[in-house]
Amino acid sequence: MILEIPKPALTMYKQTVDFIKSQFPSQDSIQLHEPVFNGNEKNYLIDCVDSTFVSSVGKYVDNFEKQLAAYTGAKYAVACVNGTAALHMAMITAGVQRNDIVITQPLSFIATCNAIAYIGASHLFVDVDKDTMGLSPEKLKTYLTENAVKKSDGFAYHKSTGQKIAACIPMHTFGHPCRIDELAVICNEYNIALIEDAAESIGSYYKNKHTGTFGLLGTFSFNGNKTITCGGGGAIVTNNEALAKRAKYLTTQAKVPHRWEFVHDEIGYNYRMPNINAALACAQLEQLNPFLENKRSLAKLYSEFFKGTGMQFMEEPSDSKSNYWLCSILLPDKKTRDEFLQYSNDNGVMTRPVWRLMNKLVMFKDAICGNLDNAQMLEDRLVNIPSSVRMQIK
Repeated sequence: MILEIPKPALTMYKQTVDFIKSQFPSQDSIQLHEPVFNGNEKNYLIDCVDSTFVSSVGKYVDNFEKQLAAYTGAKYAVACVNGTAALHMAMITAGVQRNDIVITQPLSFIATCNAIAYIGASHLFVDVDKDTMGLSPEKLKTYLTENAVKKSDGFAYHKSTGQKIAACIPMHTFGHPCRIDELAVICNEYNIALIEDAAESIGSYYKNKHTGTFGLLGTFSFNGNKTITCGGGGAIVTNNEALAKRAKYLTTQAKVPHRWEFVHDEIGYNYRMPNINAALACAQLEQLNPFLENKRSLAKLYSEFFKGTGMQFMEEPSDSKSNYWLCSILLPDKKTRDEFLQYSNDNGVMTRPVWRLMNKLVMFKDAICGNLDNAQMLEDRLVNIPSSVRMQIK
């Protein structure tokens, strides 16, 4: 549908598109988020190929786990083939079973909900906070007070369905930390396993602690559009040694260690990150801090530009240091959002709306939901704008 854009709005949209283009002057078409390969990527890839260890065994996958754990402050990291696999494995490791309930937010990329569905668990959608765009502790507390009961086994169950509420998966949306410490207190009270979907938030901190390290387990993604990438790739982080060992065991086909025998004593998964991907990941992790500085400088420029424009730039929440993976703006209403999306994409600047709310998708339309007013507002009004690293990093 082609929208007729009023002249005053057209002027503002043109100014915005021109400003975005000025931040990426060497590009004719501005993408939403492009990778930068300007470090040791080629050197490490050549070394990996020469070693012939290009699959799930090799020095790079082991090194990446150590380096990621050190960077995030977690005791352990387990590299996975992608972020969705990391989420799936985190839930299995945490003990989530078929027909359990998993709480998450409706404003999320579909991978979160798909991973829950892989287990055969039920989705329960709780609203987000407007400023963090992540799961709201206040909404979660209210929902559980009204709808959950703890039984003699120490676990929480849904009053209406009788299902065990096994896990809660908040997401740090677009790299902005949610109020994860408050969520941890609530989940602890109800004995609900807290698993952080930190897919988008490598390099983000809440109260000086890295995202992904507040819960029982945290997961990251290193897809091609993330702040750092290895093409595909993900990871689990945890401070629990037993969980880390079990996650690594299950992601490598549950093989019993032996010098030559092939013995597997339970169903496993081919989820380990290949060494060739890990070679890229190691090179990218070396550049993460300058990438973050670059992206935060862009966010500062955007913040200044959008003041007084009628478009609200989404700042990092209080007590947070965000990686600004994707910079976002709030438009006054859905009509304005659609006009801006049309104009920007027609004029060489990729912009995207937030995802359609998960509870509206046909696969999850029967999921249990709380009040989702904040998520609905963000779906109607939020737009992501180009957020790539803007220069060559050495």
